[in-house]
Amino acid sequence: MSRHRQALMIWIAVLPTLTVLQLALGGLLEAVPPYLRPPIIATLMVPMMVYVLMPLLQRIDARLTKRAGNR
Repeated sequence: MSRHRQALMIWIAVLPTLTVLQLALGGLLEAVPPYLRPPIIATLMVPMMVYVLMPLLQRIDARLTKRAGNR
């Protein structure tokens, strides 16, 4: 997989995940100092990315690549 394709997959996973976490936790994190919010979000987001989203996107990419190769 090319670096460009990998970067696109990461971006596709990060942007919606970050948006959803910020919307879901926005009210809860208001009481937390601003400098602690990014580490909290990252602590939740990184495992989701590594164990759920990236494997899913890699499987989708493999299917699309295989399908494109069959044409």
